[in-house]
Amino acid sequence: MAATDFKDYYAMLGISKTATSEEIKQAFRKLARKFHPDVNPNNKQAEAKFKEVNEAYEVLSDPDKRKKYDQFGQYWKQAGQGFPGGGPGDMGGVDFGQYGSFNDFLNELFGGASPRSGRQSYSYRTPSGRPGGGFNDFGFPDSGTGGTQDTEAVIILTFAEAFSGVQKRFSLGNETIDVRIPGGAKTGTRLRVKGKGQINPMSQQRGDLYLKVELQPHTFFQIEGDNLVCEVLITPDEATLGAAIDVPTPDGHVSVKLPAGVRSGQSLRLRGKGWPIAKGGRGDQFVKVAIAPPKDLTPQERECYEKIRAIRTYNPRSHLAQVKL
Repeated sequence: MAATDFKDYYAMLGISKTATSEEIKQAFRKLARKFHPDVNPNNKQAEAKFKEVNEAYEVLSDPDKRKKYDQFGQYWKQAGQGFPGGGPGDMGGVDFGQYGSFNDFLNELFGGASPRSGRQSYSYRTPSGRPGGGFNDFGFPDSGTGGTQDTEAVIILTFAEAFSGVQKRFSLGNETIDVRIPGGAKTGTRLRVKGKGQINPMSQQRGDLYLKVELQPHTFFQIEGDNLVCEVLITPDEATLGAAIDVPTPDGHVSVKLPAGVRSGQSLRLRGKGWPIAKGGRGDQFVKVAIAPPKDLTPQERECYEKIRAIRTYNPRSHLAQVKL
């Protein structure tokens, strides 16, 4: 970045200059999710914003870079010159100056995979806390050159893909690999592909590729542990008299018996209809019922409800008469 092209990284992340490292990370994650190309396909403005927040985080998350940035302002990068063998854009024979951000370099290194090219959505980064150098949690270079070059790829799956398992194809430079993701993967699941990471320029050893799963939200199901949770609306008469209702499950619709007098918010358990468990079997599915009174009544329906109100003896609020401060 030229000295005349100064960017306010704090403003880009929407934080103050006194923000802690955790506040910086939280702000970055929020904006990265908002402007990620997976969420904004074919949106050039969002893509540019995504690169900007990456650039801002690269500097502010590094204590040494942040110190120089705070001290020298628009000239912070010039203050950090003096790398052996070349200027700050020269690292191990790779000219990073030709890339808009380090993510651009990673995309070229790993074959340019992006959702805009019609391939599956994933982005590369390396787990932090590993010995030596490599890259940090968000795909930017850590200091140091030792250790292996393990790489982490975030792969986004639908519920159907994660439930049944799926095979995905990755392009890593000139290499194409097929990875089978077993059924039962959940957000946060990490799968290791041995020997498919980056090559350490010092040791020439190749690290591993770690696939970290993220699930797209489902319109009906949610995962809690090994269980599936869903909500089903029922009518007042079904709640009062009981009924048999059809409920979607991963295996198709099943008939569920509602007991008479079921309460709104009460959950019914469908054993063995939940998420696949790694050691075998499946969790349960919990069906949370919510009573939904009709908004538009026919004259006949209104007459019936008025008759019920006139002869009803049950008062669910009778105990409130004894409530005092």
